[in-house]
Amino acid sequence: MKRTIRTTALTVGALVAALGLPAGAAHADATAPRVDLRTLIVSDGGPATDAIAAELDTAGTPYTKIDLTQSGRPVIDAAFLADTVDGRPRAKYQAVVLPNDNPFPAGSAEMTALASYEQTYGVPQVDAYTYARPEAGLQYPTAGGYSGSIDGVQAEVTAAGKAGPFGYLKGAVPFEDNSPTVGESYAYLAQPAPGADFTPYVEAPIPGGSTSGSLVGEYRHDGRRELVVTFVYNQYQEQFRLLARGIVEWMTGGVHLGATRNYFAVHVDDVFAADDRWDTQLNCTPGDVDCPVGEGTPDPIRMTPADVDYATAWEQQHGFTLDLVYNGAGSVDQRSDDNGVDLLADKLIADRSKFRWVNHTYTHAFLGCQQDVTVVPWKCDTNADGSTKWVSRQDISDEIALNRVWGQSAGLPLQNDELVTGEHSGLRISPQQPADNPNLGPALADNGVTWIASDNSRDPAQRQVGPATTVSRYPMNVFYNAGHASEQVDEYNWIYTSRAQGGSGICEDNPATTTCLPAPLDTATGYSGHIVPLETRIALGHVLAGDPKPHFIHQSNLAEDRLAYPVLNGVLDGYHALFTDDAPLVNLRMKDIGVELKRRAAWQTAVQAGQVSAYRIGGTVTVTAPSGVAVTATLPAGTTLNGAAFGTPYAGAVSGWTPSAGQPLTLTVPSSAPAPAAVHGGAGHGPVTAPAPRTRVPSGVSRPAAGTTAS
Repeated sequence: MKRTIRTTALTVGALVAALGLPAGAAHADATAPRVDLRTLIVSDGGPATDAIAAELDTAGTPYTKIDLTQSGRPVIDAAFLADTVDGRPRAKYQAVVLPNDNPFPAGSAEMTALASYEQTYGVPQVDAYTYARPEAGLQYPTAGGYSGSIDGVQAEVTAAGKAGPFGYLKGAVPFEDNSPTVGESYAYLAQPAPGADFTPYVEAPIPGGSTSGSLVGEYRHDGRRELVVTFVYNQYQEQFRLLARGIVEWMTGGVHLGATRNYFAVHVDDVFAADDRWDTQLNCTPGDVDCPVGEGTPDPIRMTPADVDYATAWEQQHGFTLDLVYNGAGSVDQRSDDNGVDLLADKLIADRSKFRWVNHTYTHAFLGCQQDVTVVPWKCDTNADGSTKWVSRQDISDEIALNRVWGQSAGLPLQNDELVTGEHSGLRISPQQPADNPNLGPALADNGVTWIASDNSRDPAQRQVGPATTVSRYPMNVFYNAGHASEQVDEYNWIYTSRAQGGSGICEDNPATTTCLPAPLDTATGYSGHIVPLETRIALGHVLAGDPKPHFIHQSNLAEDRLAYPVLNGVLDGYHALFTDDAPLVNLRMKDIGVELKRRAAWQTAVQAGQVSAYRIGGTVTVTAPSGVAVTATLPAGTTLNGAAFGTPYAGAVSGWTPSAGQPLTLTVPSSAPAPAAVHGGAGHGPVTAPAPRTRVPSGVSRPAAGTTAS
């Protein structure tokens, strides 16, 4: 049935081209249904459907979720799925996501309604995590397949997968194996069932054999299309993050609201200045506020001209631009101490065009409350009446303006509306300073600052501070006060081990911390063997989640042992090994990241409030959103908006932002793009309810739910 529909659609397109008719002639066909650009997610509370919902949330793609575990939920019937609008049949959902191939009891009227709906409107179904069985187009795992852990396995995208929904991947799909004691990925590997119209898209080797079994594949039957996924996952795992885009593109036919790209930006703080060094005997940093005043001897870490040469060569090799976040007083102090000489500043200024530059204030002063550093941890000074003593508006403004003037005199290419304060100070810092410095906003206004950095670990949500909007940055756990790997590991051990093991006990006091160590790391091997892989995985996870927020390190991390590069190489090389060239990393500067975050927030708010509607009729997509909210969508290459090309290319599609004036936007997808099926009188095959054998699943590993007859 489905193949006939596809052939008909192609024939109509060819006829239009042959007769020289405008594309709209075919699009206006009264038999074409209206298909709303919204997904139906039916959840059983498992992680797989939640992961797909999280992907749609990130992209800003509308969906309706029904939780099968909740009483009083809506009943899925013909009226819930479809109706008529302006005399035209309407499919309310462009795709259906189920927790498995049939999550309903035997003889379920709801599954019958879904099957009939999918047949009638050509709506695809995703089986988020299902058992391999003939009812899903696969042989049972017991027939030469496999059931069990695939931790550490490298799966591969097949030729069909590359030519289809996973064409943005080079081929490899590595499965995580982060712990030898925790099962992370359970799967059913199987070959297509005899006679089944099944196309594997992602496969993995079947242990003990010479063949591979499907992990993701398309099953066509009874006029329906299912994407059959036979491994468990959650939204944070790398294997899901790699495949999430393809799952969404498959189920929407490449036409949906919302968009995702993969971003990576790295801010290098304290450039021109020096960073204090960790003292491995005192377990604190002399010269900084974590050491009692007068203890230890400061031994600061500062880049050299050779480090600049290394950085520029590294940038060229990787096609990546670093953001240097600078403090001009660092160079002024160096010249004062060395008879006017600062070879580092001379080199950086000579190479200034090879980097992006961001104002980090002149002296890196703390711009929040006035600090009492005679105690550890420090506290805010107070006035006689008990109120907080704040750094003044004038002092904050001077720090911003002096650094700007210094940078301009050095010819640094600046954006004056960007600012990173020292330690993100001026913004709230719990527990010592739970509120922003009230003088910060006015000082930002005095200097035209509209984007200010915040620390994502303590201030993750974008918010307004006077005239400025925050841009949260991810701190990389490559310490500012370590120039050598042994220092990094020593401090890491101090923070993340127990008191009995010689550590600070922070982990004992904060059991929710996830990076705690069972034993101290070896100072000779702990950095490369433990910290680098962990930090690489965390940062790459942000990238694969489509999160544009920048990461930040410090100039000390580019000096001495150059500790940042193994992590940065892991992220960049790891990414490029997985993705094709048409899905590049997007490397934005801070203000552009802020704009992206702000547009996303406004769009997602409108979507969640039900203020956005979109539908497709044939090759025409109509979107309505509130005035002032930019619209984002992902559409096939060649899509036009009012006759002009829409969006920019990414991962085989085009996407972008379009301002909305509150009136409908009309986009035209190319005639080569698959169109929704014309409405036909599908009989509505009911669900198959043959019992499916279950293989025992290890404790703690989720497996697909089943209908009452599959036990």
